Amino acid sequence: MARIQGVPPDQTGPFVKLVYRFMRRGMKKTTGREPAHGSGLEPLEIWAHQPKMMTGMGRFQGAVRKGNSVDERVKHLVELKGSQMVGCEFCVDLGSQICRNSGFSDDELLALARYRDSDLFTEREKVALDYAVAVMRTPVEVTDELVARMKEHFTDEQLVEITALLTVVNLYRFNVAFGVGSAGFSEGMVCVPPDVAPPRGPSVDAASVGQ
Repeated sequence: MARIQGVPPDQTGPFVKLVYRFMRRGMKKTTGREPAHGSGLEPLEIWAHQPKMMTGMGRFQGAVRKGNSVDERVKHLVELKGSQMVGCEFCVDLGSQICRNSGFSDDELLALARYRDSDLFTEREKVALDYAVAVMRTPVEVTDELVARMKEHFTDEQLVEITALLTVVNLYRFNVAFGVGSAGFSEGMVCVPPDVAPPRGPSVDAASVGQ
């Protein structure tokens, strides 16, 4: 259960109701399934506490997702890998099913964690995944050498599209902050696990350092 409750449809205005309906149809189309738990719209329902922010976020995501210079398979791969690194349970559940519904095999999903050692991905895809990993690190670990490798496979236009998509993925930290869990889109099937970092130790009072 999320840390705060989202806004149910009967407590929203006409515009938000329309967004809910549109997103529900879109998820059914991209996943081919209904969620096993809840509405499948929990992140959006939490965003709905701030409708103007929700609208702005939606427009940005929509603009990025309309990009068509990069093939869908690469975009699905980098988004799912980024979601895995953020540790978003909702995203890896949804993303795993979207990938499967678009033609990915279970073996490919299982190999994503160790993609460099797998022969299921092309070198082009592996470089894109290297880039996704570097972009999603905190701090970002993109190097000139990595960008040079990317340019062997992708144009500048494609580089911008991939990086913009990873910027969208970074917004998924919103879901992690609020503890949004899986909606069960991949329930009963293979699902890429989130790469959850170990918990930090007790915080140190800066004033006590060196004493």
